[in-house]
Amino acid sequence: MEDIINIKYVVSSVLYSFIGIVILLISFWVIEKITPENLWKEIIERKNNALAIMAAAFMIAIAIIIASAIHG
Repeated sequence: MEDIINIKYVVSSVLYSFIGIVILLISFWVIEKITPENLWKEIIERKNNALAIMAAAFMIAIAIIIASAIHG
């Protein structure tokens, strides 16, 4: 009788999710380093909404790219 939850698929899903999150954080760090201003300081302290929307759009775009790369 087959298992209801195949542990191999659960482990691979968690692993790919972790790899995707790491790639997303690394790509945000790279963008943070190549921009002239500190993005986090600009968003939190100066409350720059336009920059916050741009950062959110960047993260969504990178997440879509990572998800499509993982799913093939």
